Amino acid sequence: QVQLVESGGGLVQAGTSLRLSCTASGRPLSAHAAVAWFRQGPGKEREFVAAIRWRGDTTLYGDSIQDRFTISTDSAKNTLYLQMNGLKHDDTAVYYCSARNSFGPLRSQAGAYTYWGQGTQVTVSS
Repeated sequence: QVQLVESGGGLVQAGTSLRLSCTASGRPLSAHAAVAWFRQGPGKEREFVAAIRWRGDTTLYGDSIQDRFTISTDSAKNTLYLQMNGLKHDDTAVYYCSARNSFGPLRSQAGAYTYWGQGTQVTVSS
């Protein structure tokens, strides 16, 4: 059974940086076709943040990120990262790691991803 675990969330001030991590048990992240980050703010729908193809480093970012976030992988550690810079109050959300096995273009729809973590809370104070 695949289990994804996010870490690195917390309470930070606006303008600062934070790095989220995602690891997996049951099946390594590198065995999946693509991995991604989503987020869900209070009272909001789940929103696509970024996706990456483990092999080839192809990336896709959500429109609201505006070049502030960077998705990356570490094959040696089998870990997915999300580097978040210039955090804003609107970035406050639970951030989820996800993975899918289907190859093809990177997808921004939550329904395209099969495996999900429990999420890590990021709170940005203004």
